[in-house]
Amino acid sequence: MNKLIICAALASGLVISADASADTNNVGCGLGSVVWENSEGVFPQVFAATTNGTLGTQTFGISSQTSGCSPNGRVAIPDKRTVMFIGPNLDRLTQDMSRGDGETLTALAETMRIAPADQPTFFAVTQANFERIIPSENATVGEVVNALYDVMSEDAVLRRYVVS
Repeated sequence: MNKLIICAALASGLVISADASADTNNVGCGLGSVVWENSEGVFPQVFAATTNGTLGTQTFGISSQTSGCSPNGRVAIPDKRTVMFIGPNLDRLTQDMSRGDGETLTALAETMRIAPADQPTFFAVTQANFERIIPSENATVGEVVNALYDVMSEDAVLRRYVVS
C-alpha cells in the first residue's frame, strides 16, 4: 500500500511539472521549493512539486508568507519568452536595470515586444523601480517577473505590454 501511495505521489508530481517544464521556476513556492532550491533537472522538480502539492506546504507558505511564497503572487501565467529570457540573464539584467540601459535590458524589451518608441520609457521605469523589481540579491525569477509586470501595469505607456 505504501508503494502505491509513493507511486501515485510521484506520478502526480510528473503531471504537475510536465506542463510547466519550459519555465525557470516550474514548481512555485513551498517547502519542496526551499529544499530543492537551485537544483536542476526533472527529478528535483518532480520532488519539489510533489512536496509542495501533496503535503500542503505551498498552501501553508502562501497563507503564512514563508517558504519563498509571496502574499502578492498572481495566478496568471507570464509570457514564457519573458521568463525564459530573464532566467539565465538575471545577473546582467540586474546590472542593466540599475543603470537604465544596456544590451540585456534592450534584449528584454525586444523579447517583451516593446515598441522601439516605448523602450526609453521601459528603461526609465525599470531603473526608477529597480529596488521594487529586484528586491534582494536572492530574488527569484518569478518574483522579478511579477514585480516587473506590476511596475509596468502602473505606467500609462507600458501597461499595454503586460500579460493579463
